[in-house]
Amino acid sequence: MSKQFNGLISTDVRESTPDWSPYLEPQAPDDAPNVLFVVWDDTGYGTWDLYGGLVEMPTMRRIAERGVRFSQFHTTALCSPTRAALLTGRNAQSNGMGTIGEMADGFPGLSCLIPRENALLPEMLRDQGYNTFAIGKWHLSPAVEMGMGSSKRSWPLSRGFDRFYGFLGGLTDQWYPDLTYDNHPVAPPARPSEGYHLSTDLVDKTLEFLRDSRSAAPGKPWFAYVAPGAGHAPHHAPREWSDKYVGKFAEGYERYREIVLENQKRLGLMPEDTILPPLNPYSDVVSAFGKPWGESDRVKPWESWSADERRLLERQAEVFAGFLSYTDHELGRIIDFLEETNQLDNTMIVVISDNGASAEGGPAGSVNENRWYNGIPENLDLNLELMPDLGMENTHPHYSNGWAMAFNTPFKMYKTYASLEGGVTDPAIISWPARIPAQDAPCDQYVHVIDIVPTVLEAVGIESPESVGGIPQSEIEGVSFFSTLVDSTQDVDKPHQFYCMLGTRGIWSDGWHACAVHAPTPSGWGQFDQDRWELFYLPADRNQLIDRAHTHPAKLKVLKELWGELAHRYNGYPLDDRNSEEILAVERPNMTGLTDTLVLYPGCAPISERGGGVELPHRSFSITADITITDPSQISGIIYSMGARFGGHALFVREGRLRYIYNWLGEVEQELISQDDLVAGDNLIELRYEIDGVVDGSPHGLATMTVNGMVSAAERIRTQPGYFNLAGEGATVGREVGQPVSESYSPPFEFTGGTIRSVVVKILETQHQAPAASLDPAFGRD
Repeated sequence: MSKQFNGLISTDVRESTPDWSPYLEPQAPDDAPNVLFVVWDDTGYGTWDLYGGLVEMPTMRRIAERGVRFSQFHTTALCSPTRAALLTGRNAQSNGMGTIGEMADGFPGLSCLIPRENALLPEMLRDQGYNTFAIGKWHLSPAVEMGMGSSKRSWPLSRGFDRFYGFLGGLTDQWYPDLTYDNHPVAPPARPSEGYHLSTDLVDKTLEFLRDSRSAAPGKPWFAYVAPGAGHAPHHAPREWSDKYVGKFAEGYERYREIVLENQKRLGLMPEDTILPPLNPYSDVVSAFGKPWGESDRVKPWESWSADERRLLERQAEVFAGFLSYTDHELGRIIDFLEETNQLDNTMIVVISDNGASAEGGPAGSVNENRWYNGIPENLDLNLELMPDLGMENTHPHYSNGWAMAFNTPFKMYKTYASLEGGVTDPAIISWPARIPAQDAPCDQYVHVIDIVPTVLEAVGIESPESVGGIPQSEIEGVSFFSTLVDSTQDVDKPHQFYCMLGTRGIWSDGWHACAVHAPTPSGWGQFDQDRWELFYLPADRNQLIDRAHTHPAKLKVLKELWGELAHRYNGYPLDDRNSEEILAVERPNMTGLTDTLVLYPGCAPISERGGGVELPHRSFSITADITITDPSQISGIIYSMGARFGGHALFVREGRLRYIYNWLGEVEQELISQDDLVAGDNLIELRYEIDGVVDGSPHGLATMTVNGMVSAAERIRTQPGYFNLAGEGATVGREVGQPVSESYSPPFEFTGGTIRSVVVKILETQHQAPAASLDPAFGRD
């Protein structure tokens, strides 16, 4: 219903009275602060210098010195679930975000569709007179809704943000990112050779949004959600920033842990009697039916590596540190702007990491993560050869799991472990000089990411809304700790905290933490009712080394019952630790409505292989292009491309000849070249690949290129057993987007000399071999 008209309408406008009330926007409370969220990715507790680590973060320190640093801030152990909880004040499964968008499932807690009754903070604040901006990583949509054919109902502009610039998925190349501006894809504004890096670009766009707001509405507060890609893989950093750390990590990850723990004790973050857990605290655990803890999680002792291998692992840490410090430096420009415009004192800044450090690099780390996506073992000789370029655009690196354990000092395990502090305890800072006194000592109150929204609402002076956009709201499940921020003697009135992620589960209440010993997805353990539970008292045992289950069985029983009660309340069931084969068997919706055929047209937005288009890797397929050549002397460019430097394939014309390249994991370019030049007129081109075997884990088969029905080239090639990538480089027609599939051309390499009418991509048969290993790291990678 339209708003009632409150003016007067006569025959003559001169005798009428207008009603301007529909133009009036909501007004924020007097002196309402700006709100800035900075969300880091995969950054463990023992990483930053202000948390005892060796990675220098002067901007984060600058914020902390004007605010409060937390020693017991907790998340969900995984990125999408934490980000949903951060923005709604509800638990991950209450938001339908009990997993990542790429693995959404048809259950309320796993749908990856945040219900409208769980409004996001920008929806609440915009209704109260705020401008709202999101910059950087989103990852709050199911994969099926990340393409241009989706309704955009789960995209930032549909969930309370006025403007958005960033990437929709869980990760992206920092040199060649997959970017979305508001509701459409865009190309990066520059190339790496011109000094481009995503961290710089995201800060540039944040400053643009803030300047626009300050200029057009100087008295209006704003909420900015800034989520850079750092420090999620790929770890990309300008070489000079990585080089700043040469020698810093030479003593290895075991010595790093010792140094950091001593620093943490000195900083008041850890009690003096804290000791380090073993490198592999659960290596001897087996499931109820005898399946052992995952091999890929086990850390090798530093001295067991050769000298060359130790230097490679050392460089992995240098690159990661350079990535964080460089991004911290760029974020400093936002703080500078706020200070220069006299906004800093009245800006509430919330800084967190979304989960603990990630062990997805495995024992040796990786120079090209795409190997792990595809279940291909690391090639240490190749990794050593590429070590000088680690972090540059020809690598897609991640550090070893030994560094993950070190960067999580002093806790056990890593990202994805919601039952253990290494997965869920993270750095957090809150600053608002106008209202919150700066504290030298860290705040040791137990708080959780769901407590941020009610705290911000109280700080702003806004009640939790009963309805948003006409939709009645569910109860916010977090509790405000604003009173603790303004008076450090006040305790946080928090009764309990529910944990459930990828088959791991735990419950905190009044300092006690009970958790099931269970390996996370894709362990395939099942039999949850046979799990052994541990019990810890965190005030006296911050890193969960003293299991009190046998001495306090009654307490454990109460907490297990509480977990079950909360699991029903917060959509914690069904528990999911399925293995890769089981996950691959799930029939998920596809935006195209098709499962084996995709018709693409020139200029279309990139179509992702996951959730948007057909999944070609590990399958037989055909690519058929209907083109007309008008000027054979000018014929050149991309006909079809999918993937990029680290895995992909492309059908294109160069020097008058039709060519097809299949780039196997960025390591081998396999090329078919037509025998003859293409001629003027209509041409029907087909590339057909049929698998007839598997060698060393990779499908092999015959690739045949035909032009108007005549065979023009044929070669045996090997293809990747898993996906090309998870970084969003989708299928395009008539141009290349992002990094090229082949070194033989440079993007965008647009098609010239003719017209492409369409390209049809078709799967020729069902999946030849399930790429089980390709999904094993997926949950840790997003």
